[in-house]
Amino acid sequence: MASNRHLGRIIALQTLYEAEFRRESGDTSFEDQEILERNIGRYREMVDDISFIEKLVSGVTKQAESLDKQLQPVAPEWPIDQIARMDRLVLRIGLYELNNEADVPPKVVINEAVELAKAFGGENSSKFINGVLGTLLRQRQPEPTKTPAKTKTAPKKPLSKAKSPAKPKPKKS
Repeated sequence: MASNRHLGRIIALQTLYEAEFRRESGDTSFEDQEILERNIGRYREMVDDISFIEKLVSGVTKQAESLDKQLQPVAPEWPIDQIARMDRLVLRIGLYELNNEADVPPKVVINEAVELAKAFGGENSSKFINGVLGTLLRQRQPEPTKTPAKTKTAPKKPLSKAKSPAKPKPKKS
């Protein structure tokens, strides 16, 4: 299932990339669903969880603006529209999963995003993706409560004397 979901994320990324590229190029002759169906069709024999891909593409598309607003404060020196398209989409997918996929452990989500960045992003993309998503995850998790350090006390005397271990027998040559 894990490798199946990895392929699902790749298909979702390809779909989101093409749709955003065409939209920003002024192409209005397509529907997102058409791109998604074509991309799923290419891998239909290898993909079991098509609903996961559809949910990912639909969710990232619908929540893109909200996801960007959550990402921006974590990377303030990089305005969202200046982040490379591939990195921006990988970040959106990762953040969407962190927000909406409770059945996937957060560290797995981040690792999958890093792997997508390594495969499809630039030279430093994986480090950037890891840093941004890792920061978002740390911001969500409550700070561990610090317990006061235990003071060392003198060890208690044993109730009975313990026998010393037997000496090892010399080896015969």
